[in-house]
Amino acid sequence: MVRKICAVSLLFWATAVMAEPAEVMLFGVFHFKDAGADMVKVEDINVLSEENQEYLDGLTSRLAEFNPTAVLLEYNPENEAQMNERYQAYLAGEFELQANEIYQLGFRIAKKAGLQRVYSFDHREVHWNAQPMFDYAEANDPAAMQAINALYQEITEEEAQVRKTMSLAELLTRANDPDRDRINMDSYLLTNAVGASDGWPGANATSSWWERNFRMYALIQKHATPGARVIAIGGQGHTSILKVLLGIDRRLQAVDVVPYLAPELD
Repeated sequence: MVRKICAVSLLFWATAVMAEPAEVMLFGVFHFKDAGADMVKVEDINVLSEENQEYLDGLTSRLAEFNPTAVLLEYNPENEAQMNERYQAYLAGEFELQANEIYQLGFRIAKKAGLQRVYSFDHREVHWNAQPMFDYAEANDPAAMQAINALYQEITEEEAQVRKTMSLAELLTRANDPDRDRINMDSYLLTNAVGASDGWPGANATSSWWERNFRMYALIQKHATPGARVIAIGGQGHTSILKVLLGIDRRLQAVDVVPYLAPELD
């Protein structure tokens, strides 16, 4: 019996090793449209300008050469049918791409890769449960509240400045920079200790954000079957965490998006 169990385990291990691992490319972005809906309020950039449209056409062609088997996008999963109706209309030449990155990047890549549909990998049942933390800090921890306000002010000013001075290619490269990913994740640690041992509102807020991203990563895993090639496009607040999980995951192979972003490749 022991030999039989060992033989089955060895066969399972050999099969897992021989299976071609899925390749996953995480593409961090900022919101092309309605950026002011986030905590950090900044103005949209004009991705519909002739220069930016030319860059996006080249960029999406390069990413299509990755030959993705699935393109995953950050939209409400309740809108899955509606989004794919729009995608089918786009394939038929009956839908004009709007400024949102879902269309400008996701639809274009999927079409050029010959895919018949797109998928959501967003999750909206669990949200960043930050209001109790803000309420606690305002009432009990003025130093933490001051640090929070200072951080958002700093980020807002920096984002406004780079959007005035950087090209679209530079902005997207910045959205995939490991140092910026760390800064993004660290912003949640700033408030993690708020109310420690007193209801844990800070740690609860941080863990709720990570829980949402664990669920988003589960949807990536669902599509990343052996041999699959997945592109997942989402806000850097998500991809900074998802890249950590992908780096840990021994079953999947990470593909860096940054080399594809250089406009000189056009």
